[in-house]
Amino acid sequence: MPRTEDDLEQIRRAYAERLRVSARLKSNALVEALARVPRERFLGPGPWQIVHPAPPPAGFKYTSTPDANPKHVYADVLVAIDASRGLNNGQPSGLASWIDALELRSGERVIHIGCGTGYYTAILAEIVGPTAAMIAVDIDATLAHQAGQNLAGYSNVQVWYGDDVPFKPDSADVVFVNAGATHPLRAWVDVLALGGRLLIPLTATGPDGLSTGGMFLITKTQAGFAARCISGVAIYPCAGVRDSDLNLELWRRRGTERQVKSFRRDAHKQDTTCWLHTPNGCFSTLFLGT
Repeated sequence: MPRTEDDLEQIRRAYAERLRVSARLKSNALVEALARVPRERFLGPGPWQIVHPAPPPAGFKYTSTPDANPKHVYADVLVAIDASRGLNNGQPSGLASWIDALELRSGERVIHIGCGTGYYTAILAEIVGPTAAMIAVDIDATLAHQAGQNLAGYSNVQVWYGDDVPFKPDSADVVFVNAGATHPLRAWVDVLALGGRLLIPLTATGPDGLSTGGMFLITKTQAGFAARCISGVAIYPCAGVRDSDLNLELWRRRGTERQVKSFRRDAHKQDTTCWLHTPNGCFSTLFLGT
């Protein structure tokens, strides 16, 4: 075990600096947040179950850490929060790179959808600071309860359970959806202020139950909504935000995510520029203004 809290702080600092390099992080505030937030407090008591690759059809397996030393969770690894469901605390390099792409600023209002037990919500809260209003949401009652307990020290964070969050137009600068959807909900887009960003994984769920696809960043501008795929993604499905027809369309379009340039909300007939035409907007290959 680390001999003192100072030893653990050094372990967290080394972890954050490794992620700065491996995930090519630009935000110093993000690196500082990774160095401050105690990941082990969001995972329950150790020993912990760590994800390792395994041959198909399983794809991965869990192995237990040798003891409850927190140093084991300060690596770029997935850690189980409910191994029976294959539900994990996300891989730090992936989550850090997505958060970095949001270019968060102090004081910005953030909504975190699919907050799990709250570790990455805490990272977000550290970046935007104590005066910034944040909402963390999870549709799973157990996870939302755990997140509420884990985030009790953050006075600027409200934790909500379910899908009835009272979104208000223009009331958020950032919405981060932390589970795989086939489309954005209308409220997630409506809530964005000018300059606001929606980060959402659009994924197809295959026969193995794994939800894979692209992580999309949508930005509200004076001209409309710019959109682009910033990375691939493999992530837990977003309950209640999956459509079977769109799932099939996303499966067919695997590998072409980088074609998307905008998110259209105007009424129009579906044509060849519609990469994914959803009831709440169209992921389009058109640049804004064309």
